[in-house]
Amino acid sequence: MIKGKLIGLRAIEINDLEFLKNWRNNAEFRKNFREVRELNSVNQDSWFNKINSSPNDFMFTIIRLEDNKPIGACGLLYINWIIRSADFSFYIGIEDYYIDNLGLAKESAELLIKYGFNNLNLNKIWMELYEFDTKKLDFFKNHFSFKIDGKLRDNSFEDGRYFNSYIISLILSEYNK
Repeated sequence: MIKGKLIGLRAIEINDLEFLKNWRNNAEFRKNFREVRELNSVNQDSWFNKINSSPNDFMFTIIRLEDNKPIGACGLLYINWIIRSADFSFYIGIEDYYIDNLGLAKESAELLIKYGFNNLNLNKIWMELYEFDTKKLDFFKNHFSFKIDGKLRDNSFEDGRYFNSYIISLILSEYNK
């Protein structure tokens, strides 16, 4: 387990799957994910088996250390070991926070970013965020100095409209400053 002061990141267990499925199926969360369809238990089990057998995906359940309660999920996915980059996946599911103001999201993201750079030897951590996902865009740009690498025009369809998406990233040399 990767431990912080309030938060721990541990490997996802079978017992976590129901929490994760329910959080992922939250309509307010789901619109921000690339996988927009509602997930069932078969989808969730298939994903769990894929993640556990992949050397390029590191997914974690975010737990509150005081009671070991799952509160969210995060991961470094689609790792490209040649260019040392990973797609950053992240949300706080408990209480429908998504990104909270209690410091849980900040500590969780810090732990995962540190793990990616210092343990996995990554050079770049990136994510794709839709323009309406201002909580995550502001959070990662303001708290962690993620930079916008590019814009994909009309790359999401939500509520009858097309939206742009942004690729944002943090590079090791920027993290070390």
